[in-house]
Amino acid sequence: MTFAKHSPPQAKPARLHAAQIGGMWVNAGTYASTTEQIILWAQRRERRYICVGNVHMVMASRDSESVRRVVDHADHVTADGMPLVWMLHLRGFPKAQRVYGPNLMLAVCRAAAEKGIRVGLFGSTPIGLTRLSAALSDRFPSLPIVAKIAPPFGAFTAAQNRNWIRELNASGAEIIFVGLGCPKQEHWMAEVSGELPAVLIGVGAAFDFHAGTVRQAPAWIQNSGLEWAFRLLMEPRRLWRRYLVLNPRFLTLMLTEEWRRRTKSTEGGETGA
Repeated sequence: MTFAKHSPPQAKPARLHAAQIGGMWVNAGTYASTTEQIILWAQRRERRYICVGNVHMVMASRDSESVRRVVDHADHVTADGMPLVWMLHLRGFPKAQRVYGPNLMLAVCRAAAEKGIRVGLFGSTPIGLTRLSAALSDRFPSLPIVAKIAPPFGAFTAAQNRNWIRELNASGAEIIFVGLGCPKQEHWMAEVSGELPAVLIGVGAAFDFHAGTVRQAPAWIQNSGLEWAFRLLMEPRRLWRRYLVLNPRFLTLMLTEEWRRRTKSTEGGETGA
């Protein structure tokens, strides 16, 4: 199955408290507001999917029409990286906070445990899922983890997808965390969201961080906007292109956008997000 051949839902979500960054809509929110919205959707059994946006996703959306479409149709796109938070501040949202995927996962799990909302895990490896499930259960003993699926690496077949959809539906999962990496997880969420009465959240490396298989950057590095350098040191072979090629392109794009926006404002054009 090639996800690019399948279209996301036709109706685009309303964009409130959001701005376009590099052509990609990003919501200006907080952990509290995002978690509250996710829990509300889950309790209503609404079919939703959420992207955790960062520099990589912005550039992937610009470079690929299929990625742009699935992110554009997401019900919510968080500002996972500090560069996106800084841009939201410049676009008129000074109270926007970073909503970092791994921390959002913990916030949602905490709320789900308190309210008895069933959670599913889709991604990683069988060993990774065992470790992740154990770590989450230790932290949130009352969290109902009702599904754990470790799909194979590479492309998924239509038959595999049907089996996973049946398994997830049978489990009754109301929130499903997806850890396939960008943009694979975004394509998968857009592909299956219409068949799952659940909130799908693409959290990428959060699975590895919480399972303890990949080291997470200290909080001060995350808040400084230098997490990319830490991750590059940890996984240079896998991440070198993302950070050494895409980051400079993103910086150039943001400088150009801000110059154009401020020039238009000076000339009396529209301002703001």
